Amino acid sequence: MAGDERRAGIRERWDAYRAEAVAPRLLIVRQLPHAGAGLAAALLAVNVLLGLMPVLFVVETSVLIGRVPDAVRGGTDSAAWHALVTAFLVASAAFAGQQVLAPLQAALGERVQRRVDGYFTRRLMASSLAAVGIAPLEDQRTLDALREASRRLETSWHTPGHATAGLLALVARYTRLLALAVLVGAVTAPAAGAAILGAALVFRYGQRGGQRKYARVFKEHLPAEREAAYFRDVATGVDAAKEIRVFGLVGWLSDRYRSSHLDSLYPMWRARRRIYLKPYFGYTALGLLTAGAVTAWTARGAAAGTFSLTALALALQAAVAALLLGEHYPESDANTQFGMDAVRGLADFESRLAERLPGDVTADATGDARGLPREGVRFRDVSFRYAGGRRPVLDGLDLVLRAGECTAIVGLNGAGKTTLVKLLARMYEPTGGTVLVDGQDVRTFAVDSWRRQIAVIFQDFNRYELSAADNIALGAVERPPDAAAVRSAAQKAGVAGALERLPRGYDTPLSRQYEGGAQLSGGQWQRVAIARALYALDAGARVLVLDEPTAALDVRAEREFFSRFVELTRGVTTLLISHRFSSVRHADRIVVLEDGRVAEDGTHGELLARGGRYAELFRLQAERFAEPERPGAAPAVPAPAEPTEDTP
Repeated sequence: MAGDERRAGIRERWDAYRAEAVAPRLLIVRQLPHAGAGLAAALLAVNVLLGLMPVLFVVETSVLIGRVPDAVRGGTDSAAWHALVTAFLVASAAFAGQQVLAPLQAALGERVQRRVDGYFTRRLMASSLAAVGIAPLEDQRTLDALREASRRLETSWHTPGHATAGLLALVARYTRLLALAVLVGAVTAPAAGAAILGAALVFRYGQRGGQRKYARVFKEHLPAEREAAYFRDVATGVDAAKEIRVFGLVGWLSDRYRSSHLDSLYPMWRARRRIYLKPYFGYTALGLLTAGAVTAWTARGAAAGTFSLTALALALQAAVAALLLGEHYPESDANTQFGMDAVRGLADFESRLAERLPGDVTADATGDARGLPREGVRFRDVSFRYAGGRRPVLDGLDLVLRAGECTAIVGLNGAGKTTLVKLLARMYEPTGGTVLVDGQDVRTFAVDSWRRQIAVIFQDFNRYELSAADNIALGAVERPPDAAAVRSAAQKAGVAGALERLPRGYDTPLSRQYEGGAQLSGGQWQRVAIARALYALDAGARVLVLDEPTAALDVRAEREFFSRFVELTRGVTTLLISHRFSSVRHADRIVVLEDGRVAEDGTHGELLARGGRYAELFRLQAERFAEPERPGAAPAVPAPAEPTEDTP
């Protein structure tokens, strides 16, 4: 029974070692083809030579020492002197060879690193863009895997390429170690060579095995390190600079960063002492005993005349050099330990993408949606729940968006307005019910074909660090460059004047990070986003979605925009989402969403006359703007937004 338990324990430890030490190295080996067969073979050959050159140097310097007495006795014209010079030249060549091969190893290693990392970067981008919808990219576990995959590639710190080059660099180290141990065994006794090799490998186990254990501890304390990194980024960034100074947060931030950083460091320091310091005394004792025994054995043999002076020098040099190879290998150890984290994270990310999440979109259909809708879009008994959501965001929604008509959607936070836009643009699929386009299920159309019919201004629209012209033209990238259409869209959106006044006009990069770049105000950026959508309409899109299109505009700019809105969108199927009732009153129809369903539907006048939910919300907002401010009274503060499930 005890024997079975002991065997089971040994098997368990071996399985753990294989998972932590063997499997990662095999994973690194599988990355070699991404470096290219020729480059990998060249680096392998250089590492073998780099491992042998120090051994040749030890051999020749030992020969040199052994020939000194005969050369001195024979003089400069003797054969012994010429042999001495030959040994010196060969030793010098071996030393010079190391100096030549070391930078060559570094250069080829960097080429390997860049090729392998380039492959994984391309694969990461392809995988992250492969999702047809956005369900996987809003899933927390998938995002965690994506962050792990991208983190090291972004920082170029211990990447898969570093791991691949580092594994090949081990060839040089272990070639040298094995050759030196063989020399010791050949000159003295096989047991001496085996002892030197064993002692060096024990040191290596202490170094490399300790690093594996330390890596586990490091990962356990990553949350505290992330918190410290967050406070550092806040303190050194520009986004929070104003609030930090206004609220006097300088000292508080410094203290929080220091305490968080120490919270992560203290346990790692304790673990490092436990993993490295205590075992170090045992490894050192073993190394000293082994070196002492081999040295004593060799000295005794030399004193007895068994070993020549050359053999004595060779054995002593080889033994010391071999034992020194039990050290940490900076070019390999950390790289091979952490370099595969990105590969494992990418594999996890890709496996998560392969899973079907609620609302995930497929790209199987091939139908052509060009020119649609001609009649309208209908949400028929549509329900939707985000993964992990406590309740459905949309619950049996029935809604028709008639072609050529502007339909406004209003409702409290969490009513499902933004989710409605995501379903319309097929960022998600309904978890129940159907979206119909002219009576046909939207899922019968190719995703890209349907999306080309939609121009969207999302509430969280993107600000691309590109030229002003590119920011607008991204609304229809399939369209050949059309500067006149870009200017027309900017004119309609009311931002043409601002863009023309930029240093390089429409060619100005919209970021101060670039030479000649400029930054726009929030309102100007929103107009650029509107121009992007209008550019898409000009390129053939038939549906315009405006999700809070004037949130960053002041009241006067908003009134100016909507005074031209009807003309800009004439004949376009438009979906308008806004919290401002001064905006939605311009729509042909207004739909009130509540609890994921249509609560009311009608024109502004009809809904006011009905005296229902819309009229109540409209009056509340109107009263806030109409109520006179009392002297000394505090300004009105909006009520807190209701909890929302409109986002995952």
